[in-house]
Amino acid sequence: MLFLAKSITPFDWQRILWTADAPPTFLFEVVFRCVVTYLLLLATLRVTGRRGVRQLSIFELSIILALGSAAGDTMFYHDTPLLPVIIVFAVVSALYWLFNRLTEWFPVFGDWLEGKPVLLIEEGRINMKNLDSLNLTQKELFGELRQQQVEHLGQVRRAYMEATGNLSAYFFAPDEAAPGLPIWPELLAQSQHRVAAAGAHACGKCGHVQELARGQAATCPVCQGAEWVPVCTAKREA
Repeated sequence: MLFLAKSITPFDWQRILWTADAPPTFLFEVVFRCVVTYLLLLATLRVTGRRGVRQLSIFELSIILALGSAAGDTMFYHDTPLLPVIIVFAVVSALYWLFNRLTEWFPVFGDWLEGKPVLLIEEGRINMKNLDSLNLTQKELFGELRQQQVEHLGQVRRAYMEATGNLSAYFFAPDEAAPGLPIWPELLAQSQHRVAAAGAHACGKCGHVQELARGQAATCPVCQGAEWVPVCTAKREA
């Protein structure tokens, strides 16, 4: 619409700061709403896991989400008063500061809320228990490794999922790498229940390597997986 149905007086400070539709005591409800919403945000981010955070700390992301709508609406809606928004910013900022201090004062609380590094790969083999605890899939893990030019798990000494959601990997020297599970999708798709040729094969689930005879069907002694992939022996170039 080109014209508003009701005229607006520019720089009407009573309208800018407050609204006649709510009593002053409504500001206390604004504070209560801020606390509840912020706690819900933190709980949701904690449940969704680190992959939803990605490079931002859980507190940085929570303050962005909590203040985004409040800031945006106030900028261009004429009927959104400033005083409740100021209260929102003050309370959310105070909660952000408080929770940051709590993680410093109580490290156990910080580890529970933000998380701590989790070992996902050790000596070329996936720690399935830790992988499952992060709600992370093998496809996601292998995608992260491929971005670091990894061809197979035998090249990886250790890999950690950091609290930020990033993957940190430490590699064997080229001459120390062992045969391992290839992580190229087209090779993983060729997994077999009964191996076609004798030789070293890797469990398609955890990466455990063992010798199998031609036509043999075996169960992985580590994760009880039943699919096997011929190992890869490529050397990683830094």
